[in-house]
Amino acid sequence: MSAGFVLGLDFGGTKIAMSTARPDGGTLRSVRLATRAEDGAETVLRRALEAARRLVAETGADGGRLVAAGVATFGVVRGQRVLLAPNVPGWEDLPLPRLLADGLGAPIVRLDNDVNAATAAELRWGGLAGVDTGLYVNLGTGLGAGIVVGGRVVRGANGAAGEIGYLLRSPGEPGHAAGRAPLEEHVSGGGLARRASALAGREITARELFGPSVPAELRALRDAALDELGMAVANLAIALDPERIVLGGGMAAEPAPASRLERLLARAVPFPPALEPAHFGADAALRGALALALDALP
Repeated sequence: MSAGFVLGLDFGGTKIAMSTARPDGGTLRSVRLATRAEDGAETVLRRALEAARRLVAETGADGGRLVAAGVATFGVVRGQRVLLAPNVPGWEDLPLPRLLADGLGAPIVRLDNDVNAATAAELRWGGLAGVDTGLYVNLGTGLGAGIVVGGRVVRGANGAAGEIGYLLRSPGEPGHAAGRAPLEEHVSGGGLARRASALAGREITARELFGPSVPAELRALRDAALDELGMAVANLAIALDPERIVLGGGMAAEPAPASRLERLLARAVPFPPALEPAHFGADAALRGALALALDALP
């Protein structure tokens, strides 16, 4: 092993994943543990840091040293706080960047939200590699986007660039100030499942909505949501003029979202971008955390 290695740490709503890797991105060691959000933010962070330090020590026993750490988290990273992060009670109250820098023992620590981290992974190793202007759209339980301009991930003035779940669907509807995320509530996997369950009077998963025997009323709900999602992405493409759009997240594994979006992009966008599936699946944010660490090296 070379003299230095990096650490990637991904805080998810249900799991915490971490890996060490060589400078070329090759994975050395990995660990996963349950988030256990009910334990509270401080306990979740303490357990994660204890596991990360063990992982670093085990990797270092092979002769290397930790040179940088990258961290992906739910929510919006702004200054010394993570905002809009309801997954773990108290997460927004922690000075997370400082606590991570103190607790990981890394000379460099880079922190970003999970979708931006996944975008960084696609930019370094995946579907956005070599792209100057691009878009990563995460279609999962939630909804988010990563924006690439000048070959770099754009974070925005408040770290909230790409938070497309808060896009309004109609004039005057309740938005973020009212505790709502209008587009996410209607077209994300979680939003679709909730709406379909209410319509059917029983629990329906997003995966069921894309199955071969979906009742007509649920199919209509699904297709209307995909058209609405497609309109939002097409409008982003018109505004951003990307070379390429990469689709990631659980819903992106279904053929329907990509095929409908591709047709809409061809119809609506003056210069339609290429549309590709993401290179990374469930481990996208963790790979992105490693990319954050590697990008921070001199």
